[in-house]
Amino acid sequence: MPDVIVCLPTYNECESLEAMVRALAPHGYRILVVDDSSPDGTGEIADRLAAELGFVSVLHRPVKEGLGPACIAGFEQALADGAEIVVEMDSDFSHDPADVPRLVAAIEGGADLALGSRYVKGGGTVNWGLGRRLLSRGASIYGRTILGVKLRDVTAGFTCYRRSVLEQLDLESIHSQGYVFQIEMKYRTLRRGFTVAEVPIFFADRKQGKSKMTRAIILEAFWKVPLLRVAAVRGEL
Repeated sequence: MPDVIVCLPTYNECESLEAMVRALAPHGYRILVVDDSSPDGTGEIADRLAAELGFVSVLHRPVKEGLGPACIAGFEQALADGAEIVVEMDSDFSHDPADVPRLVAAIEGGADLALGSRYVKGGGTVNWGLGRRLLSRGASIYGRTILGVKLRDVTAGFTCYRRSVLEQLDLESIHSQGYVFQIEMKYRTLRRGFTVAEVPIFFADRKQGKSKMTRAIILEAFWKVPLLRVAAVRGEL
């Protein structure tokens, strides 16, 4: 089995983190919790799990900077730790831990990046209101149209990377903070000629904790997506 590290970026996920770690345990992957100094004790829970379970490690970050910087820090640590495959997923069970082996299998089957996709045949969402469905669909269509890509779920946050992809993406040059980070990572991956596979999943609304989506995150995506296309035209990506 390839060396797989599952990165769990966390901020105030004390209610779900331990359950997620234990749900992932039977698959035999290493787990890296990347905590942005959660005030609710998530970091302390992660430390306890790391002391108890040899496959768990923790990266504590001093301040909350957003999803993008947390994921970049996690990816860099996973590469330093020798991972051949790196998975990023939510720790609130919006992403089903049982789906991780399917994404890993897609990489073993030849893909460079595998997405847990809500918008391909066999995928979907669970317990989402109309407003959230429209926002998610609209963001995906907006990103696909502006960037000219064919991916159905360009905003997907359940991702699985081959090591070589992360090594070539110049991670230090990626400064997206919110969920537009997911779009930028996929766009850069495609720009470098890597293959991307969309694996159908069902995305469930979180049952515990609070969503991190804010108006500022939505606005960042609105203005940054066109800038990514301009950078590509200029040969900067």
